[in-house]
Amino acid sequence: MEEIQSQSDNYRSSSSSASSPASRVPSSNFFYLRKPGSLRQPISFEDSPEWEDTDADVRVEEGGDSINAATTPVSPSLSKLNSGSLPSPPMPEAAAVTRKTAGASVVWKDLAVTIKGKRKYSDKVVKSSNGYALPGTMTVIMGPAKSGKSTLLRAIAGRLHPSAKMYGEVFINGAKTCFLYGSYGFVDRETTLIGSLTVREYLYYSALLQLPGFFCQKKSVVEEAIQAMSLGDYANKLIGGHCYMKGLARGERRRVSIARELVMRPRILFIDEPLYHLDSVSALLMMVTLKKLASTGCTLIFTIYQSSTEVFGLFDRICLLSNGNTLFFGETLACLQHFSNAGFPCPIMQSPSDHFLRAINTDFDRIIAMCKNWQDDNGDFSSVNMDTAVAIRTLEATYKSSADAAAVETMMLRLTEKEGPLLKSKGKASNATRIAVLTWRSLLIMSREWKYYWLRLILYMILTLCIGTVFSGLGHSLSSVVKRVAAIFVFVSFTSLLSIAGVPALLKEVKIYASEESNQHSGALVFLFGQLLSSIPFLFLISISSSLIFYFLIGLRDGFSLLMYFVLNFFMCLFVNEGLLLAVTSLWQNIFWSILTLVTIHVVMMLSAGYLRIRNELPRPMWKYPLSYIAFHTYSIQGLLENEYLGTNFAVGQVRTISGFQALHSAYDISQSSNSKWENLLVLFLMAIGYRILVFVLLHFHVRKNVSLHRIWQCRKSTT
Repeated sequence: MEEIQSQSDNYRSSSSSASSPASRVPSSNFFYLRKPGSLRQPISFEDSPEWEDTDADVRVEEGGDSINAATTPVSPSLSKLNSGSLPSPPMPEAAAVTRKTAGASVVWKDLAVTIKGKRKYSDKVVKSSNGYALPGTMTVIMGPAKSGKSTLLRAIAGRLHPSAKMYGEVFINGAKTCFLYGSYGFVDRETTLIGSLTVREYLYYSALLQLPGFFCQKKSVVEEAIQAMSLGDYANKLIGGHCYMKGLARGERRRVSIARELVMRPRILFIDEPLYHLDSVSALLMMVTLKKLASTGCTLIFTIYQSSTEVFGLFDRICLLSNGNTLFFGETLACLQHFSNAGFPCPIMQSPSDHFLRAINTDFDRIIAMCKNWQDDNGDFSSVNMDTAVAIRTLEATYKSSADAAAVETMMLRLTEKEGPLLKSKGKASNATRIAVLTWRSLLIMSREWKYYWLRLILYMILTLCIGTVFSGLGHSLSSVVKRVAAIFVFVSFTSLLSIAGVPALLKEVKIYASEESNQHSGALVFLFGQLLSSIPFLFLISISSSLIFYFLIGLRDGFSLLMYFVLNFFMCLFVNEGLLLAVTSLWQNIFWSILTLVTIHVVMMLSAGYLRIRNELPRPMWKYPLSYIAFHTYSIQGLLENEYLGTNFAVGQVRTISGFQALHSAYDISQSSNSKWENLLVLFLMAIGYRILVFVLLHFHVRKNVSLHRIWQCRKSTT
């Protein structure tokens, strides 16, 4: 304790020397609070609700377009902050939102989270955190990097990774329950948006995926979300961010991701780092927009790393974390008073959040060690000479023994002693509707993204044209058999290899699925069918254009049925390959490893396809069994050769003739049955189905990382 006291004295004296004399600043200045040890009243909770006053009966009328909700009184914390020297920017005049939302109170008690290590749950990320959030207010979880902010937010929302284990209790409106679908929204730090859609289109498709009812009933909901997030000027602009599209700035993109969750009109909204990668102006606009949203009655809980003075003035309550420890919870003004009482008053002309992080961020110790011999214009480097660990222990000890902590306990008891109205789950769109929406949305994306789709179509046609001209003029003699086999092998192999150019588009689709599935907007089966149906027209367009060019340049056998089989066979080849690409992309979720894996797989399949060496002569332990049977090249090439040569004859001399099967059997192992080409087509179809089943398993267990299952498990645990 003597060490802590001496270090506190040093910090207090250094902070005082770094600031201007107190006589130069009015006594009511926001940063200059009472000296440690002076009398101060505990935090006032006069804005805390009684259930009869704050709860609102939410009634969704027929059609789902109107919500009747009682107005939730907004906490006067903002007015308290604005009465000081921290001015908050005025609300936009045209940004008034008339619709009121019935918020819900959230209380977390003795919440602790451990992360599973190699052997057991050893790493404690959050340590016995207590706090609450009230309707119509903004509660911020602040702290340095790796302090447990996002983990605490996910623990409260019930969205922890399965490798994490949570202890403690979470109460919603005084009841120990979980968050049901539609009652809350969660915005991740990075949300994958669809750049080829406009803001209004993106939100409209999100509404169709989330809400039940008819299509026309979603428009009013989308317009309300656009108005709530001040996106009216950008509603008809493309989100962009890829290809030739410059797109929206980061601030607008972040607001679009939040608006996607507002489509459900949630009572509680969780946001992980709303100011992530935003400049000061965009950050201020974002927080003003969120403050306007909170004024409608919604309960906002979000994390933040650092903020400006103006942004800090908009917060209602703050939960300050460091290394998983709660150093303070309460109103923002009281947090500054708490630091002053602990011996760390905020210097003048310094942002409160900067001051908080300076005191509790252990990274500053290394900076001080590196710069201990430096001097700035005022003398010592930033006037800091205190060990951060000592500051953290001092702040934690001061808070535990303060009236603030006791007041928080009193308020938590008050909010949990009587149960309020339970949150109810909202209806979902049917799976058939979701499949139709995803299919139509994917078709619209394909029509607009020329780099990933139309450019690929052009490349296919150019490659086919090159192969056709190289192998043109072969004739129909016996000597042309080997060359035709080589032409068909090159055509199937190289076009399949070229399809790897679609990996970026598939990777983005997987990321969009993961983002939407995390909030139960989609599902593995829904996404799979939507992607399947939307890819069929594009693959068929490639197959028919490439097949026509190759078929007539090479001079294959005349016959409409033969041509149609060639097109169908090549379509099934691309269909199987698309499933393979989607499976590998879902497994890695990384463009480099996906492309590397696919190139390796295609090369191995080309080696075992039976062209470089007859299939029966391949080494059996590995190349024939199982690689030659796994390679889709084998069945596609074999079916095309059987389509071309079965039923034909070649003259050998003037008297003797041999069949096409005999002429080809020495160069490629094919069957002499007339139905064998359809059997090969059936094998390709079954392989396409098999790859889709594999994709479903990967999407269901690997991509979404058991988020939904873990959330259901937490709900069951909390209710029992």
